[in-house]
Amino acid sequence: MAKAGFFSTMAIAVLASLLGVDPARAEAEPACSAPDGLMRLESAIAHTAARVAEGRSLKIVALGSSSTVGVGATSPANSYPSRLEAALREQYPDMQIEVINRGVGGEDAREELARLDKSVLAERPDLVLWQVGTNAIVDEEGVSEEGHLVRKGLARLKAAGVDVILIDPQYSPSVIRRPNAGAMVRMLKTVAQAANVAVFRRFAIMSHWRTVEHVPFERFTVKDGLHMNDWGYQCIATLLANSIVAAVSQPMPVAGGSLVRQARL
Repeated sequence: MAKAGFFSTMAIAVLASLLGVDPARAEAEPACSAPDGLMRLESAIAHTAARVAEGRSLKIVALGSSSTVGVGATSPANSYPSRLEAALREQYPDMQIEVINRGVGGEDAREELARLDKSVLAERPDLVLWQVGTNAIVDEEGVSEEGHLVRKGLARLKAAGVDVILIDPQYSPSVIRRPNAGAMVRMLKTVAQAANVAVFRRFAIMSHWRTVEHVPFERFTVKDGLHMNDWGYQCIATLLANSIVAAVSQPMPVAGGSLVRQARL
C-alpha cells in the first residue's frame, strides 16, 4: 500500500495503543493515512488556539447525525467524538479536554438548527464540530436549500463567538451512488469559505482510502454501506485531532505565503 501524508507506521502504534489491541493485529489493518493537503484546515480556529496556548480547559461539542452518534461502532466509546477526546488528551495531558457528543440519528441541518441553542450553545463550547450534509444527500434534498440552512447555522455559531469546523459527508457506497453527493460536498466547501470557517474534508479523505490506497469499503464501513466501523471512526478521529493540533500550533498561510507544516500525534 502506498504511503501518504504523515501517517503510516506511527499510526499503527497509535491505533494499537488507543484501541488496546495487539500490535501484530494492528499491522493487519490498513494504514491510517491521508495526504497533507487534505488534512489542512484552511481557516483559523483562533479561540481554540488561544485556549490551548494558555493551557486552559477546552470544550468541544460535536453536532451531527448518526455518524456523530457512532452508528456502526461497537460501543459509544468508539464513536469519533469519544476517540477524538482521547487523542487530544494524549496530545495535551495537562489540559482538561471534553468532547460532548450531540449527534442525533436521522437529522440534518434543519433539525440541528432547531436544537442549536439547547444542545450546543448552552454548553458554552470553545469549538463546534458540525457534521452535516449526509442525510440531505441520502434523502435527495435540494443542495441550495441545504446551503441556506448551513449558512444560517454558521452565522448563529459565529455570532456566539465559537470556533467552527464543518465535517462534510462520508465517502461510502450509500452516499456516493446518490446524484447530488458531489454537489453537496462542493456546496459545503463554498459556504464555509464564504463564512471563513474550516472544513474537515472527510469525504475526500475516505475517497483517498478507497481510490488511492485501495482499501476495500468493508475495512472502514459496516454492512449498511453508510456508516463507519470502529477502524473508520478511530482513523477519522485521529486525523481530525492532528488537523486541530496543526491549526492551533502553527500560523495559517497568508496570500503568497508558504503552507503550514502539520503537527503529529
